[in-house]
Amino acid sequence: MSNSWKSVLTASTLATITIAGQAVAAALPGEGVSIQPVQSTVAEETFQTSIVNRALEELGYDVQLTKEVDYNVAYTSVAKGDATFLAVGWFPLHVDKYNMSGGDDKFYREGVYVSGAAQGYLIDKKTADKYNITNIAQLSDPKIAALFDANGDGKADLTGCNPGWGCELVIEEQLSAYKLSDTVTHNQGNYAAIIADTISRYKKGDPVLYYTWTPYWVSGVLVPGRDVVWLEVPFSALPGDRKSVDTALSNGKNYGFEMNSMRIVANKEFAQSNPAAAKLFEIIKLNINDVSAQNMMMSQGKGSPADIEAHVNGWIKANQKQFDAWVAEAKKAAM
Repeated sequence: MSNSWKSVLTASTLATITIAGQAVAAALPGEGVSIQPVQSTVAEETFQTSIVNRALEELGYDVQLTKEVDYNVAYTSVAKGDATFLAVGWFPLHVDKYNMSGGDDKFYREGVYVSGAAQGYLIDKKTADKYNITNIAQLSDPKIAALFDANGDGKADLTGCNPGWGCELVIEEQLSAYKLSDTVTHNQGNYAAIIADTISRYKKGDPVLYYTWTPYWVSGVLVPGRDVVWLEVPFSALPGDRKSVDTALSNGKNYGFEMNSMRIVANKEFAQSNPAAAKLFEIIKLNINDVSAQNMMMSQGKGSPADIEAHVNGWIKANQKQFDAWVAEAKKAAM
């Protein structure tokens, strides 16, 4: 073969490869489609949201910077199409928010992203053992409640739930149902600041009473069974449409809250127009222990945007095969 023919063939081959490469790139299902993620102001939910964002980027979507909003705003924004999805929708805790914003008519919600999330009330083990406290209803006794008084007013101080999260409605319902309103103060505001004060009081040896959830770093600092104990409730008492729900677990214990799952809630019209993204939302999974481990790193000073990005990179690298499989399956849904 002459050198001139070699040159022509080589040029032709390179052109074919280039065109093929361009075709592959153009074939990404999210090409030209913009996505607006939203999340709550809870920084510990950034990790979960970012993993979904990265998978969407692999599908070719133009993922905008995640906006932090109140949960209520998140649901209404996704329903209207002003936002595309919320990666951390708590169910059944958020069922009323979901339904009030349009429910299945407005949202696409398939699959479970993170499962096995618990919530409830805890007290320090030292006080629980000394006074044989196992049930939150025991705090209706002013003498028992006064053990957890942090400000001198004679009432127990409960580190509670931020307004708008959903858990605050459960707590208020239960304080009323268990006749605790006169003996327990539900302290609300910035949960991170209030729980930090609670932990400081625990470290000084003071009795503590608080609400928390998993996955969250608090249970890695105040370890249930070692430092603190879960309190049961005398009976199930939930607000709204869940009034008749039994919160008792299979082992007979009742901590007042249903086991929750984090589910991805997306705009229904978007999901119908973007089968690749819809499939990803349905199949992607995240182990609750991985979330707890990442949240713990944040509590230890590794909570900057750069730190969280490094956590996401590390998680994807450690789970690369599964991550790639989700992306590949999502791509097939668009064919």
